Amino acid sequence: MISVENLYVEFSATPLLEEVTFVINKRDRIALVGKNGAGKSTMLKILAGMQLPTSGNVAVPKDITIGYLPQVMILSDEHTVMEEAELAFEHIFELQAGIQRMNQELAERTDYDSESYHKLIDRFTHENERFLMMGGTNYRAEIERTLMGLGFKREDFDRSTSEFSGGWRMRIELAKLLLRRPDVLLLDEPTNHLDIESIQWLENFLKSSANAVVLVSHDRAFINNVTTRTIEINCRRIYDYKVAYDQFVVLRKERREQQLRAYENQQKQIQDTEDFIERFRYKATKAVQVQSRIKQLEKIVPIEVDEEDNSALRLKFPPAPRSGSYPVIAENLKKAYGNHVVFHDVDLTINRGEKVAFVGKNGEGKSTLVKCIMGEIDYEGKLTIGHNVMIGYFAQNQAQLLDENLTVFDTIDYVAQGDIRTKIRDILGAFMFGGEASDKKVKVLSGGERSRLAMIKLLLEPVNLLILDEPTNHLDMRSKDVLKDAIREFEGTVIVVSHDRDFLDGLVTKVYEFGGGVVKEHLGGIYDFLQKKKIENLNELQRKPELSESPTAQNDEPAQVSENKLSYEAQKELNKKLRKLEKQVSDCEKEIEVLEKKIAVVEEQMTTPEGASDMSLYEQHQQLKKQMNMVVEEWENTSMELEELQNTN
Repeated sequence: MISVENLYVEFSATPLLEEVTFVINKRDRIALVGKNGAGKSTMLKILAGMQLPTSGNVAVPKDITIGYLPQVMILSDEHTVMEEAELAFEHIFELQAGIQRMNQELAERTDYDSESYHKLIDRFTHENERFLMMGGTNYRAEIERTLMGLGFKREDFDRSTSEFSGGWRMRIELAKLLLRRPDVLLLDEPTNHLDIESIQWLENFLKSSANAVVLVSHDRAFINNVTTRTIEINCRRIYDYKVAYDQFVVLRKERREQQLRAYENQQKQIQDTEDFIERFRYKATKAVQVQSRIKQLEKIVPIEVDEEDNSALRLKFPPAPRSGSYPVIAENLKKAYGNHVVFHDVDLTINRGEKVAFVGKNGEGKSTLVKCIMGEIDYEGKLTIGHNVMIGYFAQNQAQLLDENLTVFDTIDYVAQGDIRTKIRDILGAFMFGGEASDKKVKVLSGGERSRLAMIKLLLEPVNLLILDEPTNHLDMRSKDVLKDAIREFEGTVIVVSHDRDFLDGLVTKVYEFGGGVVKEHLGGIYDFLQKKKIENLNELQRKPELSESPTAQNDEPAQVSENKLSYEAQKELNKKLRKLEKQVSDCEKEIEVLEKKIAVVEEQMTTPEGASDMSLYEQHQQLKKQMNMVVEEWENTSMELEELQNTN
C-alpha cells in the first residue's frame, strides 16, 4: 500500500537515514525498532506526510487513509468525551447531512419524469447505501465499546475532556484514531498512557480489527503479541525481518554471524589470489594464470557485514546511604478530592532494600500515593518516612519539564554542584551524549533521549529511596534492560509505578494493587500477581454455588468434603468449557477467512465500471461486512475468555 524508495534524511548536515527502501502491505503488523535517536519517530512522521525526507520517494495511493498517533500531542479540545470521540465519524455526519438535503429536495420537487430528478434518486440511493455500508447507524455502540476498552467508564462519557489528565486525553485521541479505521495505523509509543488491562485490549483490537499497523513501542510483550514483522533502524539503515521481535533478535544475531563467516572466507580468498598474483607476476610461464586471477579479483563483490551498534547506556546508581529499617509506613491513609475518594484505609510497610511495584488502572491513585510520600499533597491518616531517608523522584512527565532552549551540557551544568561540575562530560558520555551530542538543544532530542537526560539529573545526588513513575516511557529496549539491571544492583529501596510487564518481571518482589479505592499487597513478582489475581477470580466463581448447596453445614468436616467435591466438579466444568471455547475460536477463524475472500471478490467487482453502478453489489458488500463484524466481535470475545480461562487452569 505504501512504497518507500531510496529514502535519505539528514539533520544539520548529519545523515540520520540512508538508502531506506521497503513496502508496507495490506494487513502488515510491523514493529519499527532501534535505539533512541535512530530515527523511528522521524520515519513515522515521513510516512504520515508530516515531514519531508531530504531525498527519496514515499508513494501513497490516493485512496489510502493514514492514521498517526504521535508521542506528544498538543490538546486544546473543549468537548465532552463522547463528543470528542464522535469527531472520528465526521465523514459519516457529513454524508448523513447530504442525504437529508437530497431527501428534502426529493420531497419538494414535482418534476418526477425529468432526467435530473432520476439522477437525484440514483445519487440518493448510492449515498444511502454508502452510509449504511460505513456503519452509519451503529457508530455510537462502536464508540462506547472502544472507549470502555481503553479504560473509560460510562459515567465519563458526558464529562468534559478538560477534566482529564494528559494521559487520559491521549487515550481519547487513540480512540478517535482506532474508530476511523484507517488503512494504515502509525502508532508512536501508544502504551505509554495505558494500564495493563487497556494494553491487553489494544493488543486484541490491533490483531483482530486493524488493517496495516506500523508500531513504535518499547513494551516488548506488547510488540511480540501484536506484530509479525520487524524493521530495525540501525546505523542509518534498515533491516527487514518477517518475524516478531523475539525471533528477530535471534535471527539478527545468526545473520551477522553468517555474514562474518562469509566475509572472513572471502578475505582469505582475496588474500590467496593476491599472493598468487604477486608471486608469479613476472614469470612468463604463469602470465595466463596471473591475468585470469586479476580478472577474477576484479569481479569479486565485497561482502558487507551489518554494522553493529555497540554504544550502550552505562548506568550505575551512586552508593545508597543507609536509611532506617522502614523507609515508608502508611497507617489508615486516605486521600479524597471533595466527594471523590481516591483511596482509603491504606496500610503498608516498605522495608529497607525492598523493590516494590505500584500497579492498577490509571486514575486509581498510584501517582497520588507517590505525591503523598513526596509531601506534595495533603492526606488523612498517618504516613511515616523513615530515619535518614533521602528520596530521588523520577516523575512521569520528567522529560517534558526540561528547558527546551538549553543544550544537553547546560541542562546538567545548571544543576550540578561541587566536584561533579568537572565530570559533566564524562557523565554525559556514559549516557550516550558524548562529543557533539552534548551540544544539542533539548528541543531536538527524541523522547528517549530526553528521558535519559532527566535520569542524569536524578543521579547527581546519592539517594536511598528511588521512586520511579513510569521510568521506561520512551526508553529503547537496551536502555530499559540497563536501567533494570541498575535498579537490581541498587542497594537502597525502590518503588516503581509501571505498566510494563516485561520490565517489572524479575525486578520487584512485592506488588501493591490499586483499585476500587483500596490498596492490596501481593507477595511475589508481577507474573505471580497476575496469575494469582485470575485464580482468585475463579475461586470466587467456585465459592458462590458452595454457599447455596451447603447452607445447613453443621461442622467443618462436611464443608471440607463439599469443597473438595466442588473443586473437582468445577475443574471438570472448566475443562469442558475450555474445549468448547477452543472450538468456537477455531470455527470463527475459519469463517473470517471465508468472509475475507468473499469481500475481496465483491470489492474487486465493485471497482469495474459495471460493478460501480450495480446496487446489489453494494447491498451484498454491506451484508458481508456486517456479518464479518459480528464474527470478528465473537472471535475477539471468545479469544479473551479462552485466554483468561487458560491462565487460571
